[in-house]
Amino acid sequence: MWAKRSLGETIFGVANTLFMVALIVVTLYPLLYVAFASVSDPATFVQFRGVLLAPLGFTLAAYEAVFANPMIAIGYQNTLLYVVAGTTINLLLTSLGAYGLSRNKVLLKNPIMFLIVFTMFFSGGLVPTYLLVGNTLNMIDTPWALIIPPAVNTWNLIIMRTAFQAVPEALEESARIDGANDFTILFRIVLPLSMPVVAVMILFYSVGHWNAFFSAMIYLRTRELYPLQLILREILISNSTDNMVTGVSRGDVMPIAETIKYATIVVATLPILCVYPFLQRYFVKGVMIGAVKE
Repeated sequence: MWAKRSLGETIFGVANTLFMVALIVVTLYPLLYVAFASVSDPATFVQFRGVLLAPLGFTLAAYEAVFANPMIAIGYQNTLLYVVAGTTINLLLTSLGAYGLSRNKVLLKNPIMFLIVFTMFFSGGLVPTYLLVGNTLNMIDTPWALIIPPAVNTWNLIIMRTAFQAVPEALEESARIDGANDFTILFRIVLPLSMPVVAVMILFYSVGHWNAFFSAMIYLRTRELYPLQLILREILISNSTDNMVTGVSRGDVMPIAETIKYATIVVATLPILCVYPFLQRYFVKGVMIGAVKE
């Protein structure tokens, strides 16, 4: 039986619903606009002004031009490499660091944690980082420049450490009685019990690697090493669509160049949008477990 709601509760419920609907529209419309624009007729789209609620005609010419560009395939290949290798290293190092800092009997745990948290607020800056990566580590123009420097994210380390602290100590003590060492405890007990947090870490790190372009723009010189996002930046900001409109009549170059930009955005964004629903069910649970310590 429904309890009678007061006037204030009713007003709040209606206002909250309207706000959430408006938030959904504001979030969803840009995605739909890009999708509709990418399959619209180029000449009609260039002349259109207003709210786009459906494709203006239908053509896949923009997608054909995108996939005909060899740099798109190279960018995809490089980005997948950076995402897989980078996320694997991220998870390994973050798990090892979080496990060590979550144990009660670790020597100098608090000073080490203070130094780690200190990096969240203070850093050497861009120039010292570039000198470190280039002169000291000799990683300029190598894939390692995009994988090693961001190997551990401080905030993610803190979240995973807090999640590991929630694992009962009795399980660890029981495992040690059976002869298990720290690596066995971490990979066979702690991590399996913290899978929601691990899923969130995979999402955070993989999305970060997928969207990263600034470090690639700084450290990479060879175009064959460019990630997909750097190729996307060239197309959107530098208007480098000349090699994608070959065979197009002169009057149609500018219209199709506009739809090519939107098609490139869809191609670069769609994979991560497809992965997210599979990890979304772990998202809230994982963040809450890692953010709140009982």
